[in-house]
Amino acid sequence: MLVINNFEEYQSHVGEELGVSDWHKIDQSQIDKFADATLDHQWIHVDKERAESEGPFKSTIAHGYLTLSLIPYLWKQIADVRNIKMEINYGIENLKFGQPVLVDNEVQLKAKLVSAVNLRGVTKVVIEATLAIKDQPKPAYTGNVVFLYHFI
Repeated sequence: MLVINNFEEYQSHVGEELGVSDWHKIDQSQIDKFADATLDHQWIHVDKERAESEGPFKSTIAHGYLTLSLIPYLWKQIADVRNIKMEINYGIENLKFGQPVLVDNEVQLKAKLVSAVNLRGVTKVVIEATLAIKDQPKPAYTGNVVFLYHFI
């Protein structure tokens, strides 16, 4: 795991692959809980029988936003950013979904540091994030995740 203690350490890794997370299995229970939390109960996500008989993937699929919501959890498996008062999820740029994540697929976050900039004492970091799907050639998505760090 990469340890980052300050802006200068972040900046020293610009352009580098930072690592990959563990594999995380997205099961139907997680999909159903996400549907409840977001009030998005579209059948392609929550109705197994209909998804198998009518759906294009013959299976339920994870919500795209569910896969995005895993970024903070998976990112913490790649980097341990220390000495911060606050971390803010600032945005995602150039996001493209490559293919859906089927129920019981395993996903893994791959991270590359695009930039680290000091904005009047706040560190703005852009991470190229790719969510790989185990045994699939195309990722679930790619995009640039932007974090703001307030180092102590």
